[in-house]
Amino acid sequence: MTDTEDTIVYRLGSNCDLDEVEEGKTYLGRVQGFAPFGVFVQLNDRVKGLVHKSNVKVQHSERDPIIVHVLQIRSNGNIDLEEVTPTVYQTRNVTKKTTTVLLADIGKKIGRTVLVEAEVAQVKQTSGPTIFTIVDESGTANAAAFIEAGVRAYPEVELGDIVGVMGEVMQRNNQLQIEVGSMTVLDPEDAARVRERIDAALDLRAEPADLPFLVESDVLSALRPQMRLVAKEIRKAVLTARPIILRHHADADGICAAVAVEQAVTALIRETSGDFDAEYFLFKRSPSKAPFYEIEDITRDIDFALKDNVRYGQKMPMILLMDNGSTEEDMPSLKITRIYGLPVLVVDHHHPDAIVDDYLIGHVNPYHVGGDYGITAGMLGTEIARLINPAVEDQIRHLPAIAGAGDRSEAPERARYLALAAPEYSADDCRDIALALDYEQFWLRFSDGREIIKDILNLGGNPERHEKFVDLLVEEANKAIEEQMGAIIPMSRDGCCRTVPISSCSMWRSSLTGSRSRRRARHRVRSMTGWSGSTRENRSSRSGSGRTLPSCVPGAS
Repeated sequence: MTDTEDTIVYRLGSNCDLDEVEEGKTYLGRVQGFAPFGVFVQLNDRVKGLVHKSNVKVQHSERDPIIVHVLQIRSNGNIDLEEVTPTVYQTRNVTKKTTTVLLADIGKKIGRTVLVEAEVAQVKQTSGPTIFTIVDESGTANAAAFIEAGVRAYPEVELGDIVGVMGEVMQRNNQLQIEVGSMTVLDPEDAARVRERIDAALDLRAEPADLPFLVESDVLSALRPQMRLVAKEIRKAVLTARPIILRHHADADGICAAVAVEQAVTALIRETSGDFDAEYFLFKRSPSKAPFYEIEDITRDIDFALKDNVRYGQKMPMILLMDNGSTEEDMPSLKITRIYGLPVLVVDHHHPDAIVDDYLIGHVNPYHVGGDYGITAGMLGTEIARLINPAVEDQIRHLPAIAGAGDRSEAPERARYLALAAPEYSADDCRDIALALDYEQFWLRFSDGREIIKDILNLGGNPERHEKFVDLLVEEANKAIEEQMGAIIPMSRDGCCRTVPISSCSMWRSSLTGSRSRRRARHRVRSMTGWSGSTRENRSSRSGSGRTLPSCVPGAS
């Protein structure tokens, strides 16, 4: 071979096969292995040939680069090669003119080989193959690559890379999967082209549905742009396989807000993901110990996220704060999210501090548009859930009425949501369910109790169990309330309890005469005894707030 700048060395693309190899041309390859009669060379993951020992010029190790000249392509497909060692040459890429297939269409290609261009959203090493979760403009799928049991295939491919994947579409355990024949990280120019195409399509797919709200509300109407933004960011996270951690206040309002979104998001994950169990590792709902996003919360969230990133190759999560997140008490944790590059969304109804907005990519709060805490988080969360996934509307339409009862909202929207929930759920029903939520969350501590909470909210598909369970929880909650009232009132009357004013004790006694007043009294006792975490009355500008029980009263903290 003449050693000049005109010497051309071809680099075979990952999607090329034998048809793209020509006799007499020179190719860049990689040493695959050795035999007594010569050296096996891979021109790409799909094509290999043999350099006879008589034609080997340099001693090599496995996976070394090697330049070879094609002497002959035999009728059986075997390729005879000769090693060459030019010192000056040009390289040219060889690509196969193959039409790419969208992931949404691979179900029509079972048993056939396809080429897909996509972003790597997760890299999970199993005891067998390496599972790459890939995302394109149309959907998500798994691509399984096997080199050796438990050994990472394509170690050069990293999370977030744009890759070309060639492989056969198979169905394993009723799930579609691409059996990878080759996977190549696209060069910067091609990657930029594909990423731009994917981003543009995902932006359209993530756009929320254009729905009217469940009730008429000037405040909700004014909040629509921010609510749509939050819904779009959540949808985009689901469509790109980014995990979502939802943190919420551990009371009836916070639970209703979070569960509404949980129902919408998990249904969307089931609809769009290639994994049956994706909803369990891509979405996590966690009640917050404090009435704000405290250091303990973010520490746990970061710890789990980093472990999942290392062990399962997951992206770092998006953080969604509901009935939390609007105040300067949240700032220490928000500063940590910035260090780790976590996007944060907030849906809250407590008086906001402007400083938090620098750390958020979306913030829904009625105070921003002249409203107040009467528009509860549960109302906001349910409307946002409908924007995320309209298919869940019938399941969650009663949650705002429960949230309004739990937070004692006096906004006109509460009556409208209650009318929407009727006749299946009366005002008394909503108050009972809210009480049951608060009481059960006390025993759950700060676990999400996903299926238990669904039973309380009648989302578990068993109405009879729902009714019996709520009745039992309300009965037990009322017993606990009576015990607390029995401990507070005598001590206040005797003057030994100075933290609870005597006027409050008179209120407790008079409130026992009617069911509605009695429930209001019970709710106040709930707040005072700490069943659903620290009271947030002082942060929502409500009058008569901030009462705490002295340490001499049983149940005080």
